[in-house]
Amino acid sequence: MPYINVRGVEHYYEWVKKPSGSLVKPVMVFMHGWAGSARYWQNTADALSEQFDCLLYDMRGFGRSRGKPTIAQASEAVAESDSPQEESEAIKELTYELEEYADDLAVLLDGLYLQRVYINAHSMGASVATLFFNRYPERVERGILTCSGIFEYDEKSFSAFHKFGGYVVKFRPKWLSKIPFVDRMFMARFLYSSIPYSERQAFLEDFLEADYDAALGTIFTSVSKAQSEVMPQEFAKLTVPTLLVAGEYDKIIPAEMGRQAAALSDKVKFVMIRNTAHFPMLEDAPTYMQQVQEFLQINTPQPQLS
Repeated sequence: MPYINVRGVEHYYEWVKKPSGSLVKPVMVFMHGWAGSARYWQNTADALSEQFDCLLYDMRGFGRSRGKPTIAQASEAVAESDSPQEESEAIKELTYELEEYADDLAVLLDGLYLQRVYINAHSMGASVATLFFNRYPERVERGILTCSGIFEYDEKSFSAFHKFGGYVVKFRPKWLSKIPFVDRMFMARFLYSSIPYSERQAFLEDFLEADYDAALGTIFTSVSKAQSEVMPQEFAKLTVPTLLVAGEYDKIIPAEMGRQAAALSDKVKFVMIRNTAHFPMLEDAPTYMQQVQEFLQINTPQPQLS
């Protein structure tokens, strides 16, 4: 499997491409959400591979990517760096702040010699992408945020969420995936319309395999008082043309949160897909693809010449 060293941490990535002769296609990068992996973007990437070379990768600590560097990897990264002292300090200081994940993406693109890309990101990955859009706007042609939004801070509910999230991350026995119907129970909160068993099982497996520190750390950094203050500012200053897609019955990031975020910038177009929840790209792939293609201005009918 292909891996690339990003600030001392091995990151899994893969390309979804179709032959195009001499045509050089633009690149679309896909970013997954909390405790997930690039696997659930596979069908969307396949559908867009006629127009894009699609890059899927697992963020640090999730899917097939490592959570932290081994001693050997850290030493190798320092040795190969143009500035070993700076590289060594960067590795030591890696945290689970979403801004760090945005910087991870920048280093990943550098490592693959990619300058300017399209980005489609989901849930927590969409928050990371929004930060990336503003930190590196020259590197983004257009962006798609799937199930993203802004929220108000509530100390009591946030504290309860962090406490519950901590229990969930701690109790993840690997044998859980072998129990019949656990995949349905696990995904019930995320879905309104059904998805295939293989996809539900993949979500469960990714959750069970996620690095403990990364899974717990990003719960605290993605749902926090700081994020409730930062994200409205980030949406308000977007300069990258962006499509924000919400699921009508999303319980994780309600559609209204997405609508409020989109209203902060004239660069953001908001679309809600009916009868879907937190995974509209899987629950209603045809409608999702139609909205994405319209936004990207691809597969549109050509005018008839008289």
